[in-house]
Amino acid sequence: MLARQRQELILQEVEQTGGVRVSDLVDRFGVSDMTVRRDIEVLARKNLVVKVHGGATAAGTRHPDEPGFSVKSEINPAHKSQIARTAASLIEPGSTIAVSAGTTAYAVAVELRPIKRLTVVTNSPRVAEVLFDADRDDQLVVLTGGVRTPSDALAGPVANTMLADIHVETLILGVHGIDLAAGLTTPNLQEAQTNRALIRSARRIVVVADHSKWGVVGLQTIAPLGDVDTLVTDADLDPEARRAIADLGVQLIVAPRSDEDASGVGQ
Repeated sequence: MLARQRQELILQEVEQTGGVRVSDLVDRFGVSDMTVRRDIEVLARKNLVVKVHGGATAAGTRHPDEPGFSVKSEINPAHKSQIARTAASLIEPGSTIAVSAGTTAYAVAVELRPIKRLTVVTNSPRVAEVLFDADRDDQLVVLTGGVRTPSDALAGPVANTMLADIHVETLILGVHGIDLAAGLTTPNLQEAQTNRALIRSARRIVVVADHSKWGVVGLQTIAPLGDVDTLVTDADLDPEARRAIADLGVQLIVAPRSDEDASGVGQ
């Protein structure tokens, strides 16, 4: 099937149902994930569809609400695990870190548990819960206050005030979308402000995001992509995206697939 034929069928499906998922189109057409994403990108550039995390929706139907934590946790779980293991390997024992909310950041928190003498600041109740261990005296977990959002983050003025005087070495930051022009984005206005407070608290910003986040633009920008020190992603990130990230001076670390040796991490 020609690319134009696939794109016509994708557009037809979007118009009939209001949206499509990349995984469903991969199964339907028998092509790669990246091929489907390129088809959606072509349609998005023509303003025929709106590219969203994991798929596309009809033009004019984009909604600022973010899917809940449980829904997002089911998207690309293998990639998130690979990214989490790689990102956790960047953290040394005795470090002071911050971990944002989000399913990929949560996956990193799970991998951080064996690391000794960590001080962790987080606006995610789930991250705090997975890291807290009453039997350990070598680890401090600090949970901000704030209003709970659909993605299970604590955000808003209380969280922002608490973070104003916090200083950490590294921030592990999950994001809704990454775009060359729009930067790091989120559909939640309160989370955008709290994520900015987290960024201000850290000397090093490590963004953890799988390839499907590339090109997705949420309602508000958190920070320019060039402000990121390190981006940890998976091996399915498009080569063009890799070049664009490198051109901005951002360290790109590609997590090895689960069947690859850790020495295969690319930068």
